[in-house]
Amino acid sequence: MKLLVTGAAGFIGAALSHRLLDRGDEVVGLDNLNDYYDVSLKEARLARLTERDGFTFVKLDVADREGMERLFREHRFDAVMHLAAQAGVRYSLENPHAYVDANLVGFVNVLEGCRHGGVGHLVFASSSSVYGANTRLPFSEHDNVDHPVSLYAATKKANELMAHTYAHLYGLPCTGLRFFTVYGPWGRPDMALFKFTRLMLEDKPIPVFNRGEMVRDFTYIDDIIEGVVRVIDRPPEPDPSWSGDRPDPATSYAPWRIFNIGNSRPVKLMRYIEVLEQCLGRKAKMELLPMQPGDVKATQADTTELRNAVGYAPSTPIEEGVARFVSWYRDHYRV
Repeated sequence: MKLLVTGAAGFIGAALSHRLLDRGDEVVGLDNLNDYYDVSLKEARLARLTERDGFTFVKLDVADREGMERLFREHRFDAVMHLAAQAGVRYSLENPHAYVDANLVGFVNVLEGCRHGGVGHLVFASSSSVYGANTRLPFSEHDNVDHPVSLYAATKKANELMAHTYAHLYGLPCTGLRFFTVYGPWGRPDMALFKFTRLMLEDKPIPVFNRGEMVRDFTYIDDIIEGVVRVIDRPPEPDPSWSGDRPDPATSYAPWRIFNIGNSRPVKLMRYIEVLEQCLGRKAKMELLPMQPGDVKATQADTTELRNAVGYAPSTPIEEGVARFVSWYRDHYRV
């Protein structure tokens, strides 16, 4: 197949591009290489991709309407994996306009490109953050998610609704994936594991929010990518049992689906830090801080639907995943 991967220089986007190339697909990778975090890390991910046959890089911002229209005119994509977004819950409190530009304007440009380009399947990144104020665990796609606690989460919920509109109006098959705390080699520097590792190796205190009373569904990158690839190959079909009298938030009469994609084995933050200490061979100095605005205490994915649909079965324990990250970090940064 010929696929467009937006956010191809990002953590998940680069890993997905490699996996698609491994199986013989042609990949057009799009990224604007913005400076939300260290651009040299994005460039290093991209350098590994551009060495490979079948990969074409396009430097472009998804919010660039004319540029996106031109891209979809020049290429005929079988499927689109839309990962480009302004990420980060905390940053959305400081720079809300970045989220409107990338996550709303950019998403419309992708939808329009798919519509006019005859794309067979749009798979897009949603987020576990859409569960917002929900407290019943594990989080299920069948639960209502109308109470976001950050603008980032609100834009991701908006993406799900926008995609449904295009599935309804134009028959565009759309699948939204709610990612749960992805970690691993080549990860994002603003995520806890990367940040904690850097600070601990510099013998500096790590910021531990809600005084460590946090639980996360940490999911290893390889497990995530396996699930994403399986989803790409399975465009959604209308659910004949869907009823407007009892609307199911996870499915539709249109070709549209929402899936959780996580590990389903929540881990206490303090245990995560303990494993990292073991892998680094040093104790963490902790700065215990209150809960941050926009954050949630616990996440856990119910992945029953994804398992039933594509056989999704994550298998990497944090002990193994964190060790692989630390090994990559020491090698990449020569620490």
